[in-house]
Parts: sequence; structure tokens; C-alpha cells
Amino acid sequence: MSRQHFIEMLDAYAEEGRMVQLWLRDDDAIEPTPALSQLLGLSKRWDAPLTIAAIPVHATTALAELLQELPLISVAVHGWDHMNHAPASEKKQELGLHRGEAAVLARLAEGLERITTLFGDRAVPLLVPPWNRIAQPLLGHLPSLGYEALSVFGPERVETPIRLVNTHVDVIDWRGTRGGRAMEVLYAEAAARLDAGTGRKTSLGILTHHLVHDDAVWAFLDDFFELTARQPACRWVPVRELMSGA
Repeated sequence: MSRQHFIEMLDAYAEEGRMVQLWLRDDDAIEPTPALSQLLGLSKRWDAPLTIAAIPVHATTALAELLQELPLISVAVHGWDHMNHAPASEKKQELGLHRGEAAVLARLAEGLERITTLFGDRAVPLLVPPWNRIAQPLLGHLPSLGYEALSVFGPERVETPIRLVNTHVDVIDWRGTRGGRAMEVLYAEAAARLDAGTGRKTSLGILTHHLVHDDAVWAFLDDFFELTARQPACRWVPVRELMSGA
């Protein structure tokens, strides 16, 4: 029923002249892999812009060469090295204050520079914190480093000194099987995001991790792309459009 409810909500959006701005953020890219190629193939098949969050220190020239041929792909900055600096008593976090604010900011500046140099016009000044966590005191410094937006997971409820472009549906069951979550659960969360939307446009961000996708994830993505392609209220948008507030 959740899938059908999602369709009904899209129909209601269309009748009201409202739009769903769809975007997909895929985390942890460093090099070409068969799974990444499968994801990029979906982007090409459905003419859907995607955002790849690449780990700066590990990102390869081979990845840059692959993405340079794909105009629908944007590349965001996924921290610096995706290393946890929090103690065992805390949740994993690269961008906390455990090393001191100055050290973290220096790495974030370096990360943006490396992604921009490596990926050229595919790069976007969007910070994607590993594990979707960043210390609040760092946020006010991000614009001075050249970042224009921040992307974590969850509703954009918190007022921040930088634009939020969040994801809202995570396809992976991190606390359980660490495989794909049930399709009906994912559609229920997508419908809840639309139900919470109040404006003429509502963003809906899908979060993926190509390195750990199983058959359930690929089945959902195939279904989701096909379903949204038929819906007049849906539009897959480049992340730059969301970053600009368009």
C-alpha cells in the first residue's frame, strides 16, 4: 500500500500544480567499480542527474576520467578521508571537534580544492559529511572555505548559516541486515516526505551507497526511476539547482 500511497500523493501534487524535485546522492566513491557503473547506467537510461560524494584523499584519476564523460553527474566533497576521530563511546564522526576546529577546517578546505582540481566542472561546492555528522560550530566557517551548501540526512528543520540540501530516504538497513531496506518501507518514507511538504516545490533526496548495494536496492531503484518517470509532478534535478534555491 505504501507504493500506491506514494503514487496517489504524486497525483495530488500534479493536480495542485506542485512539483517534486528528485535528487540522488551516492556516497563513498573513490574509483570506478561495476556497482558504480550500474548506478551511472540508471542515470543515463532515465536522463536523471545524480550526485556522487567522493572521498577527496582517495578519489582517483580514473574516477575523474569516467565522470568527465557524463554531463548528468555532479561530484560533492565527502569529508577528507572518511576516518573516524570520535572515541568508542561516541558515534562515528570525521568532522567533529576531536582534533580541534582549525585542523578540521584545514582538511575541509583541502578537500574542496582537491575535488575541484580533480573533477573540474563536475565538482560542486557541496559538503557531504561522512556518517552525515558535523559539529555545529564548524558550519559558520564553511562559506569562507568556498562551500555553498551542506548535505546530511533528514528533514531540513534546523536553521544553519549555510544552505541545507538533505537526503530523506536511505536505501540501506545500516542497523540490521546492512542490505537493502524493504521497498514498501522506502516508499512509505518517500510519501511521508511529500506529505510534510508545504510549498509549490518539495525536494526528495534518495541516499545510496553503491559499494554495498544488493539485489533489493537495485530492484527499488529500477522501480523508483520507472515510476517517477511516468509522473508529471516529478522532475530529477541537478544538485546545483537545489543549492541555488531555484
